[in-house]
Amino acid sequence: MEEHARAAWDRRYREGSHSSFKPDPFFVSAYREFIAPSFPQGGSALDVAGGVGRHAIFLAQRGWQVTLLDISSAALEQASKEARNRGLRITTQQADLTATPLPVSAFDLVVDFFYLERPLFPQIEAALRPGGLVVFRTYTREQLKLGGGPTHPMHLLESNELLRAFGGMAILHYHESVKDKAIAELVARKPG
Repeated sequence: MEEHARAAWDRRYREGSHSSFKPDPFFVSAYREFIAPSFPQGGSALDVAGGVGRHAIFLAQRGWQVTLLDISSAALEQASKEARNRGLRITTQQADLTATPLPVSAFDLVVDFFYLERPLFPQIEAALRPGGLVVFRTYTREQLKLGGGPTHPMHLLESNELLRAFGGMAILHYHESVKDKAIAELVARKPG
């Protein structure tokens, strides 16, 4: 595990950065429109680099079995504590996602918000069971014009890059916007 990255994220979480348990509004709408109708009884979900578990907790509240992966033990401790306080159960696993492969055909849903590691694109698709969904949202290069957020190109999507990355899946929703943030968002279903 890359000690520098782990220590940096642990420090951010301990200082209160990235500490909101409120789910992203796009995730809430994607849940209503795509996830709940596809999986009315819930299922098995993976929250990739999910930090303090805002999406994992949201899913657990709706009966999902959720695995939360993150490099930061501090974030995972906060997620576990919040889940316990709410009477929920989530599975947490500390993982450096640049070195830890995702399990294959293990999940009905994979959630990735604001974590861009391009080699994970095919792993995310492979981690889904047939008919499974991916919900992905992160910054595009247009963010450089707005200031704030990431500045390194490895953390910023090219135009339509996310769409191309999951082009073998059925695209249910794709949108790029530049408002307060420059964002690409995707919901796609694995064939089968």
